[in-house]
Amino acid sequence: MIHLRSFTFSVIFLLFHTVCHAQMTSSEIDGFVEKALKDFKVAGCAVAVVKDGQIIHNKGYGVISSKSNIKTNRHSQFEIASLSKAFTTAALAILVEEGKIKWDDKVVDHIPEFRMYNDYVTQNFNIVDLLTHRSGLGLGIGDLMIFPDGSDFTIDDLLSSFQHFKPVSAFRTQFDYDNLLYIVAGEVIARKSGLSWEQFVSQKIFSPLGMDNSYTSLSEIKDRSNLSSPHTTATGQISVLPNYEDMINGAAGGIYSNVDDLCQWMLCHLNEGKYGTELSDQLFTEKNQREMWKIHTVLDASRNPRYNSHFNGYGLGWALADKVGNMEVSHTGGLPGMLSRLVLIPDLELGVVVLTNTEVGGAGIFEAVSRTIVDSYFGLDDYDWDGKMLKYFSNRADEADSVVTEVWNVVKRSKKNTPQESNYIGVYK
Repeated sequence: MIHLRSFTFSVIFLLFHTVCHAQMTSSEIDGFVEKALKDFKVAGCAVAVVKDGQIIHNKGYGVISSKSNIKTNRHSQFEIASLSKAFTTAALAILVEEGKIKWDDKVVDHIPEFRMYNDYVTQNFNIVDLLTHRSGLGLGIGDLMIFPDGSDFTIDDLLSSFQHFKPVSAFRTQFDYDNLLYIVAGEVIARKSGLSWEQFVSQKIFSPLGMDNSYTSLSEIKDRSNLSSPHTTATGQISVLPNYEDMINGAAGGIYSNVDDLCQWMLCHLNEGKYGTELSDQLFTEKNQREMWKIHTVLDASRNPRYNSHFNGYGLGWALADKVGNMEVSHTGGLPGMLSRLVLIPDLELGVVVLTNTEVGGAGIFEAVSRTIVDSYFGLDDYDWDGKMLKYFSNRADEADSVVTEVWNVVKRSKKNTPQESNYIGVYK
């Protein structure tokens, strides 16, 4: 019996020691990120990790602008793009808590002029449908109304546009990522609360959580001394891009934040909506968090052998998957020069956020850094994410070059053909 107890204790000790040893330390994260900045040619980034209710890593790397060479820190502001979507769904959850809406409310009951591509879809389209990319419309439908920068479409223009888009799949049968319907969700928030989406998120989410350096638009940031500039390496060198200007896309991707504030956001979710020193305050209930973290749209049912994964889907503003028996809740964000990823592992009380300021290498960094950190808590340290992502983006660049070459070949061939006027004569509507 004594030998059995000793053996059992030894096994438990070895397992505990192995798992603890695998978890990345702050100094290991520093070394990994500094190397990744050079490998992926990224000007700057910021990384934060929360675990068991504590902030255990919270730091900036590189510079906020290649022109100024001002160092990135944990307070440096980045545009977080589609990470904003989860703030919109949390805002709706608050309205559900207040009894002002229900998740299955029909959109036309709150926005009577809302129209989709046929009467059935219009009359049955509910709030959850706004958030789950299953409308039947194609990938990125209508994005040219908000991209590129400088478009002047209004919310009224947007609300009247959906009836003119042609579906590519049956309603609620296929995942096709979109942005415009999140803007409609922001309009629901405005009409039911009496506040704009920007005011609601600032007053009902940022303020309670102490996210004092987070903003719903660029124009709200008065002190821009620590505002990260977007960059690109399209010319072969890291060069600065202009900051994305304000327009109607806030609820889909307009928030500016930093890793310090986003630690509070992650902790709130990991605490099932509770916040404060004693977790005595609540932003939303566990019931509504389950609704946000429930798969509403299946993405891919194939298995991932590395993580022994069995499902992959989309909730309300969150991507959902199982990794080594744990649920992973995550999202990425991307606008020109600003790329980010936030991932939560609720079972491990773990959260990681990576914000970057350079395309396209920022995507390589946020994947490599976030996955390496999370894998270390899974006890998986046998995968070279940095090397794998470098190879992936190198292959993508080669593919892009071949596409561009073919486009210019088509242009050259077309110049040899003389246009015939008869091909253009007709009645245009």
